[in-house]
Amino acid sequence: MAKVLIYGAGAIGSLFGYLLSEVVLEGNEKGTGSAIVENVALLGRRGHIQTIKERGLEIALAEGERPLPIRFSHTFTNLDELDKSEFAPEVVFVTVKTHALPAVLTELRKSGLLDGKLVEAEFVLLMNGMGNRERFCLPDDRIFEGITSVGVVFSEDGRIELKGRGKTVFEAGMGDELKRFIGARLAEKGFLAEFAEDFKAQQWMKLFANAVINPITALTRETNGVVLSPHLAPVVEKIVGECVAVAEKEGQKFDGGEVIKFVRTVAENTAANTSSMLQDVLRERRTEIDSINGYVLNLAKRHGIAAPANEMLYGLVKAVEKGEERSK
Repeated sequence: MAKVLIYGAGAIGSLFGYLLSEVVLEGNEKGTGSAIVENVALLGRRGHIQTIKERGLEIALAEGERPLPIRFSHTFTNLDELDKSEFAPEVVFVTVKTHALPAVLTELRKSGLLDGKLVEAEFVLLMNGMGNRERFCLPDDRIFEGITSVGVVFSEDGRIELKGRGKTVFEAGMGDELKRFIGARLAEKGFLAEFAEDFKAQQWMKLFANAVINPITALTRETNGVVLSPHLAPVVEKIVGECVAVAEKEGQKFDGGEVIKFVRTVAENTAANTSSMLQDVLRERRTEIDSINGYVLNLAKRHGIAAPANEMLYGLVKAVEKGEERSK
């Protein structure tokens, strides 16, 4: 069984720490706190990790059910702790926000782990947005990307709540052994993993939904269902139209009408969910707008086409962001 490091154990990272583990939580009667994860290590914020060390990671798998706690034998708050430990990861799942990727790479290089304990490790970038591979400058054969529609909320340090069992899609190019490991671990816990030859197209589809739902919910401070308002229908059409035009310039062709139907379906299926961007705004953290609407804007400028709806959303979200200093 592969040894996995979750680098950036927040909401999604902590959940995948469980999903990739050998532990299976089957019901409240199993939640005794005796389950111990050996093959997955978590690296995250001090408060979150300290709470997990003290009482385990509490996971609410269904609304209204008592959280099921699991314990991890290996937890870290920095790379120095990992370096001094006996844990040697074969796979690193990077689940930080996209804007943190350059800093993560810098930390890894400064630690010396890329030439030591992680010299043969493969990296899986599991996060929103596009352009992430370019931000994480390691050899291509060591990096794979993934996107997930699993809904999860960070309730408090040491506790997460599952909000939806969406599909997780990975690049088909990763090795067969790693694919079997990921697929088997997720399947035994009732989650679907797909390894897609058309990963780039699926990544664009995820971005289309994120480019509409995330900024609108962050600005209105409403759950995902607000996107279905008839008052926003023309806005959604404009956002999608610009994104589809940019994707076509990048060699990916989509039917605008079908994309709008897809975005609306995602909004319907997750109507009660709080988007990750809204969570960031409410917690006064930096958002991922740069790798979503900002990514579309950068490509639009490169191809010499206008994207005013995306430009407006990008500017408005940046204006309310509090996770970084605003330019004066």
